Amino acid sequence: MITGDLKNKIDSLWDIFAAGGLVNPLEVIEQITYLMFIHDLDDVDNKKAKECEMLGLPFSSIFADEVKIGDRNIDGKQLKWSAFRDFPAEKMYSVMQEWVFPFIKNLHSDKNSAYSKYMDDAIFKLPTPILLSKVVDSLDEIYKLMNEIQSVDVRGDVYEYLLSKIAQSGRNGQFRTPRHIIRMMVEMMDPAADEMICDPACGTSGFLVASGEYLREKKKEDIFYNKANRDHYMNHMFYGYDMDRTMLRIGAMNMMTHGIDNPCIEYRDSLSDQNSDKNKYTLVLANPPFKGSLDAESVSADLLKMCKTRKTELLFLTLFIRILQVGGRCACIVPDGVLFGSSAAHKAIRKEIVENQKLQAVISMPSGVFKPYAGVSTAILIFTKTDHGGTDKVWFYDMTADGYSLDDKRTPINDNDIPDIIERFAHLDKENDRKRTDKSFFVSKEEIVDNAYDLSINKYKEVEYTPVEYPPTSEIMANIRDLERQISQEMDELEKLLADDNQ
Repeated sequence: MITGDLKNKIDSLWDIFAAGGLVNPLEVIEQITYLMFIHDLDDVDNKKAKECEMLGLPFSSIFADEVKIGDRNIDGKQLKWSAFRDFPAEKMYSVMQEWVFPFIKNLHSDKNSAYSKYMDDAIFKLPTPILLSKVVDSLDEIYKLMNEIQSVDVRGDVYEYLLSKIAQSGRNGQFRTPRHIIRMMVEMMDPAADEMICDPACGTSGFLVASGEYLREKKKEDIFYNKANRDHYMNHMFYGYDMDRTMLRIGAMNMMTHGIDNPCIEYRDSLSDQNSDKNKYTLVLANPPFKGSLDAESVSADLLKMCKTRKTELLFLTLFIRILQVGGRCACIVPDGVLFGSSAAHKAIRKEIVENQKLQAVISMPSGVFKPYAGVSTAILIFTKTDHGGTDKVWFYDMTADGYSLDDKRTPINDNDIPDIIERFAHLDKENDRKRTDKSFFVSKEEIVDNAYDLSINKYKEVEYTPVEYPPTSEIMANIRDLERQISQEMDELEKLLADDNQ
C-alpha cells in the first residue's frame, strides 16, 4: 500500500509529465516503464558484479568498456543510469535519445528478460531535455524512498499505484480489473507452488501478479525453501498473452517489479490458430475482453468445433476449457448475458461446462463493479476441467457490495461481501442447508438442466416479501381531508399576513 511521501512523489512525477505535455496515461506509464527498466539494468548489473566478486567468479557487464551503437563504439559506462543522471540536461537528453534507448532496444536477445523482448518497437517520447531532467530527478527520489522502506513488495506496490492511474485518468480503464476483485478470485482458487497459471488476455498482468503475491504470502516455505519450486516460480509458472505490445511491455515490467524474474509474457492472439496450447495449464484466471464478434476466419477451428459462434465471451470460455489440463481449474469474469443467453451457442457452452466439466460456483457481481468505465453486470464462473462431467450442484452467491460505492466515484464504504464470499467458498460443506433467500445457496444440476442451463442467480433466488398492513381506505381518506383543512387554514393565515404588510 502506497502512502505518505512516496505517494506524493509519484503524484508529483505524474504532474511533471502533464506539465511537459504528456497527458495520455498509457503513454506516461510506458515512458516511466522504460526509465524504470533503464534504472533497474544499472542496479542489477551492480548487484551481479558484487555477487561475482564475493564468489570469485568472472563477470561480464552489459555496460562493457565498448558498446556498439549503430556504427559507433562508445563507452558503455555512459549508458548507466548512475552516470548519465549527473549530465547537464542537454547532454543527458542526447545520450538517452541517441545511445541509451537504441541500447535497450537491442537487448531483446537477452532471454533472461521477458520485458526486453518487446523493446524493439519502443519509442522515446519525452519532448524536451528539461522534462527528462525533471523526470530522472523525480525517479531518483522515488527510488531513494523505496530503498528506505523495509518492504519486499514496495517496488511492486509503486508500479501498481502507477497502473491505477490509468483508470483514475478515465482512459483505457478497460485494461484494469479492480485489484480487490482479482485478489478475491485468487484467494478463492488458492494456487499451489506447482501451478502453471495462465491469463490468455493478460493486459497489465494483474491476475498473474496477484497470484505471485498470494503465493509469496501464503506458500512462502513451499516456494522459496525449495530450489525446484523457486525455479518454477521464477521461470515456468506464469503465462500471459496479449495482442497489444504496449500492454505486454507494461505487464512484463509489472511482473518483474513484483519479483518474478522471467514470466512468459508473449504476443499472441489467443483465439486464433496462432494459439496451439492444449491441456497445458493447471489454473486459468482471466477477465477477457468482450468486444462483440470476430470474423470466423480469424478464430481457431478447434474452438468453433466446440461452440459455433463469433462472440468473444463464448470463445474465451471454450479456449479456457481447451488449454486447461484435466483437473485444472478456471475462475473467469463473464458478462451476465453468458449466464442466460438463449442462442444455440450460449446454451452449448453452458451445457459443455455443466455436463462435461465440473461447474462449482457462480458469483453474481453488482453492475457498478467496473464503473465508471462500464456499467455492465458481470459474474464469476469457477469450474474444473474433467472432460467426464462431475457437476452435482452449483454454488451461487449474490454479491451486492464490494467495499466501494457503486456509482462513478467508487468511494470506499463499509459494506463488503468479499470476505464472506472467500470464507463461504472455503467451507462449502457448511452451505448445504442455506435457503434460497440467503446470500448464497446450492442449486442441483437437475434443476439447472431443467432450466435450459440458465445460470443467472435470479432464476433460482427466492425473495421474501414482508406483508405490509395499510389502514382502511376510509381512514386514509379522512387523513387526507384533515391535511386539506390544515393547508387551507394556513393559506388563509398567510393571505391575511400579506394583506396586513401591504397596508
